[in-house]
Amino acid sequence: VQLVESGGGLVQAGTSLRLSCRASGLIWDNDAIGWFRQVPGKEREGVSCISSHDGPTEYADSVKGRFTISKDNAKNTLYLQMNSLKPEDTAVYFCARTYYATCTLTPYVYNIWGQGTQVTVSS
Repeated sequence: VQLVESGGGLVQAGTSLRLSCRASGLIWDNDAIGWFRQVPGKEREGVSCISSHDGPTEYADSVKGRFTISKDNAKNTLYLQMNSLKPEDTAVYFCARTYYATCTLTPYVYNIWGQGTQVTVSS
């Protein structure tokens, strides 16, 4: 089982990025999956997640209205559309899968993680 993120980069504040997370070796639609981010010296925090079978989604308050999570089951790919980016969105972004069907922004229940992709937003 493997998750591979892509799409990170260096952008200016106010612009957009779309992150992708491609999965292999698991039945994508059966699992809740999510996006998390981490900056050095801080704990990993939940950004957004989507429950199994295209169920309910959740967003951190800090990204509501700016970020949108989606997935393409045919491509086994999870996306995070990030608009109106702010310098405080700078972090390494990870996708992850949990064995629960209902997603949560708590990282500790996620057991499979990608390697992360760096997002840097300049002011």
